[in-house]
Amino acid sequence: MKPAKRMESIPPSSTLRVLGLAKELERQGKKIIHMEVGEPDFDTPAHIKKAAEEALARGMTKYTPSAGLPELREAVAEHLATKGIKTTAKNIIITPGAKHAIFCAMAATLDPGDEVIIPSPCWTYEAMVRIVGGKPVFVKTSAENGFKLKVEDVQKMLTPKTRMLLLNYPNNPTGAVMRQREIRPLVDLATDRKLWVLSDEIYDCLVYEGEHASPMSFPGMAERTIYINGFSKAYAMTGWRLGYAAAPAELIAEMSKIQEASTSCVAGFVQAAGIAALRGPQGFITEMREEYKRRRDEIVKGLSSIDGIDCAKPEGAFYAFPVIKKLGIPSLEFCEVLLREAGVAAVPGSGFGPYGEGHVRFSYATSMENIKQAIKRVGEVVGSLRSHK
Repeated sequence: MKPAKRMESIPPSSTLRVLGLAKELERQGKKIIHMEVGEPDFDTPAHIKKAAEEALARGMTKYTPSAGLPELREAVAEHLATKGIKTTAKNIIITPGAKHAIFCAMAATLDPGDEVIIPSPCWTYEAMVRIVGGKPVFVKTSAENGFKLKVEDVQKMLTPKTRMLLLNYPNNPTGAVMRQREIRPLVDLATDRKLWVLSDEIYDCLVYEGEHASPMSFPGMAERTIYINGFSKAYAMTGWRLGYAAAPAELIAEMSKIQEASTSCVAGFVQAAGIAALRGPQGFITEMREEYKRRRDEIVKGLSSIDGIDCAKPEGAFYAFPVIKKLGIPSLEFCEVLLREAGVAAVPGSGFGPYGEGHVRFSYATSMENIKQAIKRVGEVVGSLRSHK
């Protein structure tokens, strides 16, 4: 027996591949500095954990409404209002992680053969698009223009089958941030061409300079925008698996069908934690962001000091995405050498769409000590590679 034919086109996660190899080396006794996974090294705030404990204590262990607890949906709508996004609880679905919100959105909007415009380098959206029968169409962004998507580049890729424009800003893996004036032409294009806009804004809490702009905050965009966010990055809740989407109520109903048929619902005590996160003190986010900014400055300075590596300063998220083209080595090979010889786990740029090659992604969601040690080891590996040329 064989798997479905379509599975041949589904790419695996490069990040999880590196993580698996790193874990294997750790089992062999090697100390690894993990800079491959996008996971905050902060603990979930105590008041959020306490809310989950109290929910468990009062027996919140049963099924919940598939679209989410009404109180959490209301809390999300209130939270979005602080970002200039006007919506209501009926426009919200609560999902087991932001990934599942993206999957439900794609499954509910794309017919077989529909095309999705995706800026590249990009996170692993391709697999989801292909699983639901869509076709990913990649648009190149580059370090020269700050990895920002240009409307004229999108226009060149449009066809009668284009159904969706996917945006991810602040961006993973580049850390690029799009301002209001930069988003506006894309919003206008989507309106003119009647496209869905799927906006993954999971890193919107991590912008270090200027302000992030959401497509959904523009007049008239609520009817065609699917806004994605979650709790993993803002509240250090990666393992809790709690995300959400905001979209037209009719689409939320269709997305709920996907959730009903797949994961049923999100655990009630996890949703109780989400309510506490949104309605509780927000100072944790500010403190975390300031610490990430310190780390960002350190890793950019360190990587840029290494001969053969160029590293622009990311404006958001918690990734550095340096250029390694001068080293004359494929990114996957470089990451394998870096992991095996120096014990530093990073993700090859080739894992981030067709235009990621020539880069490496380092997550600086780790301690300052680890960052400094990693830079030292990267410098040693690069020195060794260049001496053998």
